[in-house]
Amino acid sequence: MIPAAFEYHRPSEIGAALDLLQTHGDEARVLAGGHSLIPMMKLRMAAIEHLIDLRDIADLRGIHIDGTRIRIGAMVTQAELITHEGLASAAPILREAALQIADPQVRYMGTVGGNVANGDPGNDMPGLMQALGAEFDLAGPSGTRTVAARDFYEAAYMTAREDDEILTAIRFDATTGGFAYEKQKRKIGDYATAAAAVLITRDGDSVATASVAMTNLADTPIWSQAAADALTGTTCDAHAIRAATDAALADIDPTEDNRGPVEFKRHVAGIIISRAIARAWSRA
Repeated sequence: MIPAAFEYHRPSEIGAALDLLQTHGDEARVLAGGHSLIPMMKLRMAAIEHLIDLRDIADLRGIHIDGTRIRIGAMVTQAELITHEGLASAAPILREAALQIADPQVRYMGTVGGNVANGDPGNDMPGLMQALGAEFDLAGPSGTRTVAARDFYEAAYMTAREDDEILTAIRFDATTGGFAYEKQKRKIGDYATAAAAVLITRDGDSVATASVAMTNLADTPIWSQAAADALTGTTCDAHAIRAATDAALADIDPTEDNRGPVEFKRHVAGIIISRAIARAWSRA
């Protein structure tokens, strides 16, 4: 189908984009990579009268690594996450996850900011950012503010971002130790039936720290403190992995859809979480 008529804007500065949002209010939406919004417009599920393309705003681009602190501009593409050499060393889980998103055509256009900002529970980056303990920078008419990824998601497609705000960047610390992003999906390009991001550091033969987050197993991404607690201080043996997996499964709330019934999703989730923990530990 063809979208309804709309007016196209392409500002070159964040301030100009914010002014357009203020001027047009509910009639305006910002466009990043477009993989969520454009299909909805073509299906007439979203009628946007003013489309604000963020592509020309230089301040929204770039990957910056300052010591152990990483800043990723909202308009950085998934392909850039894969090819950036410094990021591959500082946070290799991002490359591992990005390689599992859709296909190369999508990754060359799809942006990190778009992936995390719209609150789609099936997107890969929100859960991963929770595992990383990331923070989201938001710009609005009253200035800028920062929201933790673990506090950002409220319900499906509902986030802490106000309608007149733009997500400008994502910031987090470089990672050490082991990592894994495991994902089960029906076919290339599909959302995950279940996915898990795990980060583990070790102290000798024991788990020093752990972070476990899950994708598409509730109406928001789930970061499981209980799963991390079940791993910390253990030797990450089979018993510890089982305990952590059970703790993570207690935190999810999947619903039945065309990817399967709830029982199947829980079964797949258990396998994916256990596999991610074991692989992260093997790399720690």
